Amino acid sequence: MSFTQRAYPIFEQAIGDYHVHDNVDEPMANPYEQGTIEHDLYTKNWIDTVQWHLEDIVRDPDIDPKEALTLKRRIDRSNQDRTDLVERIDSWFWTKYKDVEVKEGATINTESPAWAVDRLSILALKIYHMKEQVERGDASAEHKATCQKKLDVLLEQRKDLSTAIDQLLEDIEAGRKYMKVYKQMKMYNDVDTNPVLYRKK
Repeated sequence: MSFTQRAYPIFEQAIGDYHVHDNVDEPMANPYEQGTIEHDLYTKNWIDTVQWHLEDIVRDPDIDPKEALTLKRRIDRSNQDRTDLVERIDSWFWTKYKDVEVKEGATINTESPAWAVDRLSILALKIYHMKEQVERGDASAEHKATCQKKLDVLLEQRKDLSTAIDQLLEDIEAGRKYMKVYKQMKMYNDVDTNPVLYRKK
């Protein structure tokens, strides 16, 4: 079983579990053992799923501005949690492949494995919600047809992205590619690098 064949059903499981209550404040009940890659993949997608719906809520044109600001700050925290999870998953890949002998002429990829997996997690959400639009009882036939075309593209993208991720991991395992883990340096979150924040110190 390839990595994406292992990961994608976990993303679907997290999305399905979230939509049992469809509530951004519902606590996560991760069914996987802490410290496993499965636990991290489930948590990663849960964060993405909650944030997806927060992004929907904050776009309500009638939202109270104070509530919108509270939500915006919650989304910022969620983005940081998401980044932390990606880095943790990359550390898992790094540990898994750290003893691989890198071949002469090996190349580096434009993104790390975990950031590619991050895209797959978001894609799972796009597919779920586009399928939801296709099946909407109150939508017009034209709307459903338009969404079906988009869904077809997303499903093709899932196939291509999954293939690319698995090929990247195969290349790393064979020493044809190597990975580096760069920590994100988001300056606006740092009181020492965001001028609005450090000028208040």
